[in-house]
Amino acid sequence: MRAAALQLSSGAEKERNLATAERLVRAAADDGACLVLLPEKWLALGGPEVLRQAAEPLGGETTEWARSIAAELHIDLIAGSMTEFVQGEEKLRNTSIHVGPDGEVKAVYRKIHMFDVEIEGRVYRESDLEQAGSEIVLSELSNGVAVGMSICYDLRFPELYRILALRGAEVIVVPAAFTLPTTRDHWEVLLRARAIEDAVFIIAANEVGEHPGGLRSGGRSMIVDPWGVVLAQAADREGFIVADLDLAQLRSIRASLPALANRVQSAYDWQACDLSKERG
Repeated sequence: MRAAALQLSSGAEKERNLATAERLVRAAADDGACLVLLPEKWLALGGPEVLRQAAEPLGGETTEWARSIAAELHIDLIAGSMTEFVQGEEKLRNTSIHVGPDGEVKAVYRKIHMFDVEIEGRVYRESDLEQAGSEIVLSELSNGVAVGMSICYDLRFPELYRILALRGAEVIVVPAAFTLPTTRDHWEVLLRARAIEDAVFIIAANEVGEHPGGLRSGGRSMIVDPWGVVLAQAADREGFIVADLDLAQLRSIRASLPALANRVQSAYDWQACDLSKERG
């Protein structure tokens, strides 16, 4: 199974971003990719005003574009994420959709973990603008392979990836807009760790370069195999990477190094632990 991760330098102009995404999706499909992943907020990336102006409801123009191109190219398209406007809600959602080769929406995932942090003196408060999702989402590709859905900051929460793997995921996607410093120091380590510990393929599509509002993303989109080997890595520019995912290799690794099967669930009863108490 050949998969592709697109790397974009998205800005405030939706038409430009959409045109770039379409060109690269087509190029990846021409290169044989049957699964294509876009990065986080590929349709528009910038400050709160940019995101509000770009927000759309599910079923809007961008959803219809994703359905149309997936059907035309006969691919599974995971359209990164976009800012979703939900009727009756003040806050937006950071939402990813999976569209199958038949043009139908197979799954919708809303980012669970909000990026509320301080990095190198800059404060990010994603929760000021966006409402966190609450549902863990496992979808299925047209070839029957289970794919787990996540977005960017979710990568730092291994519990999510473990649950997806235990539910059957063999591929987990990570559309992202990782900051430049965290891409430099953490991105590859985290991607390879999630792949190794859950024996899954990780497909990670990152934004790259400068965006409105002084935002900077670090690129280095990657595809990682279940042994932690980086199969493909993007250069520091817009483009796409492809790799062939050997599912037989994945199942062989799970059989010979059965870490998922060797878990001791009874030892992980967090509810029995009083995490508020300091331990001596």
